[in-house]
Amino acid sequence: MDGAEQSEDVNEAWRRNLFVCLAGSFTTIVAMTLLLPYLPIYVHELGVTDPAAVVQWSGIAYGATFFTAALTAPLWGALGDRYGRKSMLIRASLGMAVAMSLIGLAQNVWQLVALRLLTGLLGGYASGSTVLVAAQTPKDRSAWALGMLSAGIMAGSVVGPLLGGVAPELIGIRLTFLVAGATIFCAFLATAFLLKEDRRKTPSSALTTPRRPRVSAWSNVGDKGRVAALLLTAMLLMFATMSIEPIITVYVSALAHGSTAIASTAGVVMAAGALGTILSAPRLGKLADRVGHAPVICVCLLASAVLLALQATAVNNLELGILRFVTGLCLGGLLPAITASIRHTVAPASVGQILGYSISAQYVGQVAGPAVGGLIGGHLGMPAVFLCTSSVLLIGAVLAWRTREPAARATTAPTHP
Repeated sequence: MDGAEQSEDVNEAWRRNLFVCLAGSFTTIVAMTLLLPYLPIYVHELGVTDPAAVVQWSGIAYGATFFTAALTAPLWGALGDRYGRKSMLIRASLGMAVAMSLIGLAQNVWQLVALRLLTGLLGGYASGSTVLVAAQTPKDRSAWALGMLSAGIMAGSVVGPLLGGVAPELIGIRLTFLVAGATIFCAFLATAFLLKEDRRKTPSSALTTPRRPRVSAWSNVGDKGRVAALLLTAMLLMFATMSIEPIITVYVSALAHGSTAIASTAGVVMAAGALGTILSAPRLGKLADRVGHAPVICVCLLASAVLLALQATAVNNLELGILRFVTGLCLGGLLPAITASIRHTVAPASVGQILGYSISAQYVGQVAGPAVGGLIGGHLGMPAVFLCTSSVLLIGAVLAWRTREPAARATTAPTHP
């Protein structure tokens, strides 16, 4: 009887953990993305009046979060191994609740950037949730549980811009940040009092690679050129994606020709791209498994490059929204395909550390993308951002072709007598 009760308690625990992590991840992602439609408006409200400066500061403020997240992610991972994943989720949710609320109290653009840096320093709820759910869920249900969590994270990236386009017009920009902070605080309470972590199921060896391996994982990689190309492709993909996000609102305003409700329109345009990604990700994943990862990555990057070039010539926001949606369809699932390709290339003993390099490469793209996009947009105009980003994706497509499987490479290589 006691064994049955213990089994039932374990079943309830992992299901409850999944629900708490899903709700918390959804909430934090919404809070992180809801400011996108009105970030340039808030920068202007904080005293930046020059249009070029508004675009540049928007890119800096947006990328600041990813900069500190890249620097501190290894630290939080190591502390999570030592003190438990639940403690890291508690830290992330409470820290983000405080930081998000303080952003609503910023008095100048320097404070905004500093608080965005603080948000990245204290964040990491979604990535921590993924590790905890993977470790705590029974093996026969782990794929379903991680799929549910991934859907919640992607849903947050859709809902965030939509709310960001509507909420400031209803309650004001500053109060929107305070409400977001209060919502994340509710996630903190749920994490602290409802989430149950079984430390026996989360050995550090199952969660991360050793912090100081005796043998470098990179030295164990056979095809270093292929893996390096995959890492660089991941960085360029995130660079291209993030270079567009901060300037969407400014571009929407330019295409609106004096229309009002700019923030809400920008939110819909941003959500259209995320929605396309959600719809296409499972199908692209199945296709990549069937025909190979490199061909899918290459074709999707080429199609996205063409679509971004077309966005530079959009004549209205309806056309822009449609193009963003189709671009999302092409980009959906690319990062998972890159990750899967790395797993197929690298020996099991080195996969964890090489995937850590991949995450670091993505962070580099997330930091550089908004800053470079804002710089180009401020000096060369909004269409130039789309054209430059299109060129970046073309480079990524060339790299993706370099990552095709050795057998396919040998088939296309010229033979010599």
